[in-house]
Amino acid sequence: MKENLREIPSPELCVSKIFEISGIKFDPETAAGLWPRILQHKWLMSEKLGRDIGLRVACIDFIENMEQAHKEYLAYKKRDILTEIGAQTIRKEIWDTISDSQPPKQIVQRKIILPLMEKELSKKHGVVPPKTIIFFGPPGTGKTHFAKATAGALSWWFIEIAPSMLMVDGIEKVGANLRAIMEKVRNLDDTVIFIDEFEEIAGSRDEASRVDKSITNEFLKQVPLLKNQDNNVLLICATNYIRQLDAALLRPGRFDCIIPVGGLNEDERKAILKHYLSRLHTGEIDLERLIKMTTRFTPADMEYLFEQVAQFAFEQELSTKQDYRVTTETIFEIMPKIPPSLTDEIIEEFEKDSITYSRI
Repeated sequence: MKENLREIPSPELCVSKIFEISGIKFDPETAAGLWPRILQHKWLMSEKLGRDIGLRVACIDFIENMEQAHKEYLAYKKRDILTEIGAQTIRKEIWDTISDSQPPKQIVQRKIILPLMEKELSKKHGVVPPKTIIFFGPPGTGKTHFAKATAGALSWWFIEIAPSMLMVDGIEKVGANLRAIMEKVRNLDDTVIFIDEFEEIAGSRDEASRVDKSITNEFLKQVPLLKNQDNNVLLICATNYIRQLDAALLRPGRFDCIIPVGGLNEDERKAILKHYLSRLHTGEIDLERLIKMTTRFTPADMEYLFEQVAQFAFEQELSTKQDYRVTTETIFEIMPKIPPSLTDEIIEEFEKDSITYSRI
């Protein structure tokens, strides 16, 4: 059944309607505030029972259970929004797949997760957890993984707003769709909102088209509205091209943290290699050699490498009908087919951007 709040009558008419239905008389201001809530309650009762509930029944039930009825409506609408936008639950274990030595993990743990988990202590010392974050770095370095892992560590919902969702009605409607989605997510709680390829919807306005400028302008309006909500909603945006974002978004006041996510050091590569090796049927593995040979590999490169290794091992055993165990040589045989994403030039540019744009 479609929710229909109709046009709200004048305060005097609201007084008359409620009195006629329930026999209770409220002052005009109160009655005007109650009327849309009564209609919401009627809609919710009808949804739950699968049939239309009379206005008289809904009105009396609402007045008798006013506070609880409104809470139930808000909770129901939140579930409705979560389903509509495709909210996911993320396993807590995903946080443990990231090495503790990775700087982005240390920042998120210190500035976001711990303050949210220790709310009373945070309040005591005036610590306000960030509500808006940008992850930036070369492609494949794990920005999406960090966003999902953060949701998993907090046991919050995870919602990804893809640029394709905003462009479903054409480029001219992107700003309106962005506004509509942000209005919905502002009413949620315990939720991570993730936007990947952020430069696609918040690019620099200096040389942008009229439409692109309007999209960036809309986002600039929406960020403060989200930050001013007194609820647990964390907006995480990710970009491979931090230089392409509009300068207004990068100034203090809109995004609380701008966090670089770059290549992996030896400890970080070791943690990822051990994770993927644990999922294979292995023989003799020289982990130290693998660590040295994956210097320029991103997390995404490693994931793809081990997908190919697993497929190779499967096909070998299927062909020979003999037990096949993955060894170091197996991985080295596959590795040349997967060139690493990182180059000296990319790393140099990232290091410059980290100095220029980071705010942690």
